[in-house]
Amino acid sequence: AHQLRNETRIKTEWDSYHNNNRLRARVYEIEQWRSTLQELLDLLDREMASLKEEKASTERELEQLNLPLLVCSECLSNRDGRRSTELTYDLADTELKKELCVTESNKKMLIDRCQSAWEKINKLEVVKFKLQLDLNDKNEALQIDKDMLNLDKDCANITYKTDSLKTPKRMITNQQWQDKCEATKQMAILELQDTLRLRESLFVARGRARNALRAQTDVTNYMLRRRIYDTQRARNELDWQKLKMEENMDKLATELKTMGEQFADKVNALKVAETRLETRGYRPGAELADDEANLGLKDEVRSLRETIRQLQEKLDCAKATYNALEAASIKIGIDLNDKNQSLETDTRALEMRAALEPKRPTGLSKNLVLASMADEVPKMEAF
Repeated sequence: AHQLRNETRIKTEWDSYHNNNRLRARVYEIEQWRSTLQELLDLLDREMASLKEEKASTERELEQLNLPLLVCSECLSNRDGRRSTELTYDLADTELKKELCVTESNKKMLIDRCQSAWEKINKLEVVKFKLQLDLNDKNEALQIDKDMLNLDKDCANITYKTDSLKTPKRMITNQQWQDKCEATKQMAILELQDTLRLRESLFVARGRARNALRAQTDVTNYMLRRRIYDTQRARNELDWQKLKMEENMDKLATELKTMGEQFADKVNALKVAETRLETRGYRPGAELADDEANLGLKDEVRSLRETIRQLQEKLDCAKATYNALEAASIKIGIDLNDKNQSLETDTRALEMRAALEPKRPTGLSKNLVLASMADEVPKMEAF
């Protein structure tokens, strides 16, 4: 009996010792997994906050695209109001349409990135919920195992149980538990890596959108300035042509006036000669002789008629030339008005596009940006 008591006592103590060690190992293992999952949960929270910040920055960048879109559309609409030959598909018009396409493409790309970020945030919320649920289960299991580790035969809350050897229906093997913990860990790690790539893609997309729009804006501004220069040069050429044409018209008008006066003089002289010749034809009797005076008057009439015919031809030619110059002057005036209107439109478009120029810091702000201390200096509030 004494030997049996000793054997049973020793066996009981060793069994209790081994089970306590097993419980301690289990507690340690659960604490390790809890620590790992808690770190992943903290990383997940930080990644979610960073992703939300990147998404907000992308949305602000998306809102800032409304101004280039509005300015570009307004420039195209104003340039469509050009008249006559100035309404052409020039390089400035082509670059404006390219800029509109680039802006729309950037807008679509950023919208897609924001949509992806929103979907990823929702997915991270699900992963966070699963991690939190797993952590809660592990905390509860850890508390139970610690309580059981502290339980001994002297505790007051120990009793007989109805069926202590029964296996719960939801019980899984230790390997399955390990696999489940590892799967949860890998799921969180993969989501963190995917979130990091998504944040980088958001940053790259914003930079790419800014650079593409900035490059296209510079090209468009250059083409508009070039178009303004070409229009100014053509307008100055038309001004010079119109000035020279008006000088020629003034000279031709003076010449026409002089030729008109000479034509009137020649007509009056012809009237005098014909009147003399006609009146001398009424001389009586033998006095009606074809004398030298009569021959001279006839030669004078023939000479004056030829002179008047030549003057009439010259007058008609000069008037035709004057009318052609006048028509050309009117056409040049219309073309000049069209060019002035086109020049005003392009100048106004270039002034409108000044709002797209990035604001460059000056003074203290510039020094803070160069020294990378802009975030360290407190911002003064305006009262």
